[in-house]
Amino acid sequence: MPYWRLSSFYFFYFASLGTLVPYWGLYLKSLGFDAVAIGSLMSILMATKIVAPNLWGWLADHLGHRMRIVQLASLLALLSFLGMFAVSGFWGVALVMVFYSFFWNASLPQFEAVTFNYLGERAERYARIRVWGSIGFILTVVGVGQVVDHAGPGAVMWAVLASFGGVLLASLLVRDRREETGHEAQPPLLAVLRRPEVLAFFAAVFLMQMSHGPYYAFYTIYLQEYGYSKTTIGVLWGLGVVAEVILFLFMHRLLCRFASRVILMVSLALAGLRWLLIGWFPDLLPVLALSQLLHAASFGSFHASAIHMIHGYFRGRHQGRGQALYASVSFGAGGAAGTFASGFIWEHWGPAFAYTLASAVALLGAMVVWRNVTERKS
Repeated sequence: MPYWRLSSFYFFYFASLGTLVPYWGLYLKSLGFDAVAIGSLMSILMATKIVAPNLWGWLADHLGHRMRIVQLASLLALLSFLGMFAVSGFWGVALVMVFYSFFWNASLPQFEAVTFNYLGERAERYARIRVWGSIGFILTVVGVGQVVDHAGPGAVMWAVLASFGGVLLASLLVRDRREETGHEAQPPLLAVLRRPEVLAFFAAVFLMQMSHGPYYAFYTIYLQEYGYSKTTIGVLWGLGVVAEVILFLFMHRLLCRFASRVILMVSLALAGLRWLLIGWFPDLLPVLALSQLLHAASFGSFHASAIHMIHGYFRGRHQGRGQALYASVSFGAGGAAGTFASGFIWEHWGPAFAYTLASAVALLGAMVVWRNVTERKS
């Protein structure tokens, strides 16, 4: 198994995420956009994930050669992002964001499928590879925070461009691996999707990512308004991912000991607590630090257990589209709905109300898992 080549892709992909999620909203604010406009623009990053992974997943499942799809998408994301240097105004920025995020969002789900093909029966070892994505995020979020403190928000553009270049180079180092063919005959994809436990699972992951809306769109701006430096904000972002890294190192043991649905449910409940802490105690740095440690649950254990369940629900020829659907429904539809709504809620009712609603959404997701999700496999 090409451990380091697989890990390098995750490193650079999540390094790009470590620039876009914490600092892109700050860059948009420096262009003069208000909260509604920022929420709308940030939602584009998630909205394109509704369509892109499914379209590219369908192509990969029918044409094969997943890594060629990943490489093409990575190249087109880099070329599209160059348009940001030539546009101004809401609609110009929105158009370029649609293009680069459409290609950027296409690559990860297919690479996840490639990784699981290399892992074979050792799927619980996924977290040991994925942890390098978290490390890339930490280094970028802290480093870019320091650069922005000294050079201003314009540095965000160059950081994104460099990370997109890294994604492309890393994708060129990985070859396709023959997919599993030993599973029993697979039912039609729609038959899998109609299962009550699968529908409930997708509802839960949608709600989890929807609850992240005010965090992804406004966390950096929120803390800046309370007087925190960008370096401190970057350290807080990094602290959350450090907790995620530590969890990933032990995640295979948790998956061997506890059912994935239990981990998913607890992750959602802890996410609900996290949003309340951020929304109601922004002036208390120790409480903010504690809330960031809960990122180990709201992203780390949640994502690892969800990926594990997707690998169980969608087998064989459905693998690529299963990963794509997970990305589309959760990070795509859920993330877009939460980010778009948070802009209006933030503008009219304020941060505390936005984070309180986010908490309620996450707790609703925990209830959905408790009542309806099982781990029946395809």
